[in-house]
Amino acid sequence: MESDNNSPANSGPTSKEWKLLEKLLGQAQAEQRKTRRWGIFFKSLTFIYLFALLFMMTGSRSGDAMAVAEPHVAVVDLNGVIMADSEASADLISRGLRDAFEAENAEAVLLRVNSPGGSPVQSNFVFNEIQRLRAEYPDKKLYAAITDMGASGAYYIAAAADQIYADPASIVGSIGVIMASFGVQEAAEKLGVERRVYTAGENKALLDPFSPVRESDREHVQTMLNEIHQQFIGAVKDGRGDRLKVDENPELFSGLFWTGERALELGLIDGLKSPGQVARDVAGLEEMVDYTVTRSPVDRFLKRFGTSIGNGIGQTLGLEGGAPTLR
Repeated sequence: MESDNNSPANSGPTSKEWKLLEKLLGQAQAEQRKTRRWGIFFKSLTFIYLFALLFMMTGSRSGDAMAVAEPHVAVVDLNGVIMADSEASADLISRGLRDAFEAENAEAVLLRVNSPGGSPVQSNFVFNEIQRLRAEYPDKKLYAAITDMGASGAYYIAAAADQIYADPASIVGSIGVIMASFGVQEAAEKLGVERRVYTAGENKALLDPFSPVRESDREHVQTMLNEIHQQFIGAVKDGRGDRLKVDENPELFSGLFWTGERALELGLIDGLKSPGQVARDVAGLEEMVDYTVTRSPVDRFLKRFGTSIGNGIGQTLGLEGGAPTLR
């Protein structure tokens, strides 16, 4: 009697099936090892990212200023347009100046200026803070050293220093106030654009670029600019005193700017020296330590992102308008 090869008693995996099973198990194990490696990689990447993010969120300062034990000149940079959300904001500059004055081994403070000016409010904040710090630390001199430009609001701030220095080719001065905008009324009419604006308050649409300028509006804005200009002039006179040659040049407060060489003749500055020369020749110290306070990269991104959203909303609601600027 022949045996039945297909009977359950004789059924089982063949060698070919065993090889296939082993191959599948090997592939599964290899896939698990690959998954574990990628998991470790992404966990490590996440850790590095979080560590870097934590580092960037910390406010930065150039150099380990507070740990300097040797006598030195504490340097604070005023660089760029003076605005509330910029690197040249009153908050950041004032913080740097406070740290510089409070540092025990900083024997003098140097404000290194390279700015075309900016907000009169921010400039006045820093001016007042410098005066306060000079009164609190009467033995610690503050020098301003203008590099490429120290104009308008930047000069407003520099005027609070004990002495101001510049390069012969530096741009210095521009003691004036400007407020600029555009008028597009005729262009809108030619394009067939109808302006619809609703206000509560008869002067709320003042300076609307789609409307003609009323004489009363012009007079109001001019009066405001004149007031800010007088505040600027008063601060410069308070800071520079008798050094100003106002009688020799009646255009000193007209908004004109001059080279450093000419500014020296007008009493706007006290000498022609670079920041390094001021530290060595005037303060008598070789060591210069940077106390400038800057925003962290994360803070700069968030500020820029928030400003973009705000500008978009302002454009949508028609809230944009010019503001007085010391430039």
